[in-house]
Amino acid sequence: MTKEVLLMIALRWLNFQKPYLLKNKLFIFLILFQTSLSSQNSTNATQATANPIIDGNVLDDSAWNNANVITNFTQKSPDEGEPSSEKTIVKLIYSSKFLYVSVVCYDSNPDGIVISDSRRDAPLNNTDSFMFVLDTFKDQQNGYVFGTNAAGIEYDAQVIGGDGMSMNSSRQSVGVGANLNINWDASWEVKTIIGDFGWSAEFAIPFKTLRFSSQENQNWGINFQRNIAQKNEQSFWAPIPRQFSLNRLSLAGNVTGINIPSSRNIKIMPYALGLSNNANEEDVKSDETKNDFGFDAKIGITSSLNLDVTYNTDFAQVEADEQQINLDRFSLFFPEKRSFFLENAGLFSSGENTFYGPDIEMFFSRRIGIANDGSLVPILGGGRLTGEMGGFKIGALSMQTKEVKNIANAENYGVYRIRKELPNRTNFGALITSKNDLNSSANNKAYALDGAYGIGETIQLKGFLATSDLPADSDNNSDSYAYMLEANRNTQALTTQLRYSEVGKNFNPEMGYVRRLGYRKILFRILNRTRPKDFYGILELRPHITYWSYWDFDGFQQSGYLHIDNHWEFRNGYRIDTAVNFIWEGVKSPFEIVNGVTVPNNSYANSELHTRFNSNLTKPISLIVVSKIGGFFSGNRRNTDTTFRFRLGERFTSEIISKYNDVSLPEGKFYTHLLRSRFTYAFNPQMYIQSLLQYNNQSDQWSMNWRFIWQQSAATGLYIVYNQTQDYDGIPTDLNIRSLVFKYSYLFDID
Repeated sequence: MTKEVLLMIALRWLNFQKPYLLKNKLFIFLILFQTSLSSQNSTNATQATANPIIDGNVLDDSAWNNANVITNFTQKSPDEGEPSSEKTIVKLIYSSKFLYVSVVCYDSNPDGIVISDSRRDAPLNNTDSFMFVLDTFKDQQNGYVFGTNAAGIEYDAQVIGGDGMSMNSSRQSVGVGANLNINWDASWEVKTIIGDFGWSAEFAIPFKTLRFSSQENQNWGINFQRNIAQKNEQSFWAPIPRQFSLNRLSLAGNVTGINIPSSRNIKIMPYALGLSNNANEEDVKSDETKNDFGFDAKIGITSSLNLDVTYNTDFAQVEADEQQINLDRFSLFFPEKRSFFLENAGLFSSGENTFYGPDIEMFFSRRIGIANDGSLVPILGGGRLTGEMGGFKIGALSMQTKEVKNIANAENYGVYRIRKELPNRTNFGALITSKNDLNSSANNKAYALDGAYGIGETIQLKGFLATSDLPADSDNNSDSYAYMLEANRNTQALTTQLRYSEVGKNFNPEMGYVRRLGYRKILFRILNRTRPKDFYGILELRPHITYWSYWDFDGFQQSGYLHIDNHWEFRNGYRIDTAVNFIWEGVKSPFEIVNGVTVPNNSYANSELHTRFNSNLTKPISLIVVSKIGGFFSGNRRNTDTTFRFRLGERFTSEIISKYNDVSLPEGKFYTHLLRSRFTYAFNPQMYIQSLLQYNNQSDQWSMNWRFIWQQSAATGLYIVYNQTQDYDGIPTDLNIRSLVFKYSYLFDID
């Protein structure tokens, strides 16, 4: 349907409306009209007559002269639907090996360009930046994001599901089970320059980095986003309404004209490592030195199928876990940070996620190579096959660990995944996990079915069903199940969510994560987005209500939570949240919340005031303060979480976080305090020093993780890592553990 026909229908419809309804219906139509046409944005990639020089100097490079011009960006924020306040020109060309993308970001105030970080994969929300997404299979569910800021950092990610849900401009999904996996790292190149005109960038994306169909003439989904930090502005080539993000692939435009032969590629990344450990624990001292080697390899079987192989897998360069404080009776969730398991994590993800983390994750990769007590277990090696075959997304992973005496047996871990993706965010799939103890007959298997069904552009239904082998000590041959049903509707003004789930008492996926067992749960959420015009500097109001509750199978309420809130987001980048929470906790068995303080069994009903304040996060100095004051089990609690950020130019960034709880119960008074500081100095986007210092008064322990990283490609380079953990009882004690690691890896790229 053409724009002219749509406009004619609209005008006839509006002609029959009553005058007092005309204004509102005209506004609604214009939004729908813009959204319905967004997918008509189309461009053609031009074959390069000469390859551009990747130095960021777009305006002086003749290789771009014959490329089609992509411009006319539309704001999502602050003035939705209006043309971008600054001109942006994008061009695409390609060779037999590379997709080249250039952008010129004109800026009437180039002195105001904001660069908030110079590290690879640093967030691009609060900096002048440019990103684009590629939907290479045109399935509107999976894609690749590439981006940079004016400093020329490399930012890349995988899109999973294509939902592109966006609470607000400051949120960004990460990690396993999320819609955007920023831990995917590819080998590509980008360079930028800043001038009187603004800033410009040139990208060179190797086709062997991407997965796509084998057809001759490619037709990909594509969209571009520009952030102008000094104006808190986001704009897009194919317009995106306020409730979605760049990752809403169904709203992307099209790029045609790419005609490339399919090719296979092999990447081999060997590493060498030197390690020194020194431990001083309870009058027992030990020293250990170790030299080791291993490799990872990536083998492109076809243009849409990839095999990853690893031998003597090592993760010494990974940043330490962020410590947490547990003030309830359920297990904490620590996210995966190891790159091998984070790649393609979305394909293997199945379960139920919540606002505070997963309730169920059928495959939790931290079960591999990490013992129950947190000790590291050597991984001998393994492999992973991912890609598309016969119209199905497939995945298979097998890993083998080594026996560690008195800590862990030798075990084999397997995960097998198949998923069929259909138009309009619809998919269904199956997953199997298998854990085999090679020292005994102790094995565990779990099975899951999941799916989603999209209705129009605003509604999606989701479902999940799983079962597992029973625990070894179970005397019941049932209740080893879990399931979830969910309905979502997401319009420009309103987001609603309704979910029901159950988990049996004997559900036992040993390769997964289950926060609690034996419950029925209901969750409901409704959120409104309103953008008033010229109202005390407010950009957007987001009043919302969230309710969830867990009951056991006897009808006893284990937990309940009612959150009534409004987010006040201002045009100057500030934000204030004002909320009240109503909390119910049912304790059947007393539990020790901290040493010496036990919460007795009872049913507790409390309320608390909940506020948040943050300043403009694009500024060199910013502050976030979250406060909760109110009832807590049988007493009261004051909670304050403070985040202070400071940056000096584009090279030095710092963040200091304090999480403080002051708890007063009839059973005892106590406080908890977690301090975390992270400092980074970037010599350039590939070389930086980072430190993570933490103190936790619950464990009376402080820790330091110091890393020097010199990346020569996305996943290889030189890493020097120093870790220290020390007990602290008012003063540092002699109980400490130190380690120093030197690791070097190199990429051999074989066409």
